Order: sequence, then structure tokens, then C-alpha cells
Amino acid sequence: MIAENTKKLRKPKPWKHNQPITRTHLKQMRDEFWDTAPHYGGQNEIWDALRAAAEADINLAQAIVDSAGIIITNADMTLCYDERGAKYELPKYVLSEPTNLIRDS
Repeated sequence: MIAENTKKLRKPKPWKHNQPITRTHLKQMRDEFWDTAPHYGGQNEIWDALRAAAEADINLAQAIVDSAGIIITNADMTLCYDERGAKYELPKYVLSEPTNLIRDS
């Protein structure tokens, strides 16, 4: 059963990094975020589910979030809660690519 507070996920709005960024640098930023995220609180299983959802296509992401019992406050997944009320904030760079992504040279 789907709870009343379940939002349909959608891709984040286009965004721009403060300077042009390569795919390699973006991947480093993402890895660093996911490596340190559990230290900010919340449950490791929820962080793992959020990472899997962030890296999946939107339909699979929806299934992952629903099955993990994650409460989506912002439809682009930038703000989520678990069933215990712990808060999970995801930066845009782990959810989508910036408009000023440049090729690695």
C-alpha cells in the first residue's frame, strides 16, 4: 500500500556547477559524498537505497524508494526521511549531471 505522503519521483531541474566540471571530477564528488554520508546520521541501509535510487533510472528509483520505506519530501530526492524520521539531504550533483559538464581531456 502506498502512503499518502509518497511523492512521484522526478528528475532534478537542470543545474549548473559553479565552474565547468569533468565527468571524472563529478564522479569523485559523488564517491566522496556517498562515502561520508552515513556519518551525518540515519541508517546505512537507507543511504545504500538512496544511492541505488540516485544511480538508477526514474522507474527503478521509485521502486527502490518505495520498498525501502523512504519518505520523499522533495520529488527530486534532495530531501528525504526514513520511517523513523531521520533526515537525508542529497546534493543535486549525486542526482543528475550539471548543464556545464565538460569532457575529460
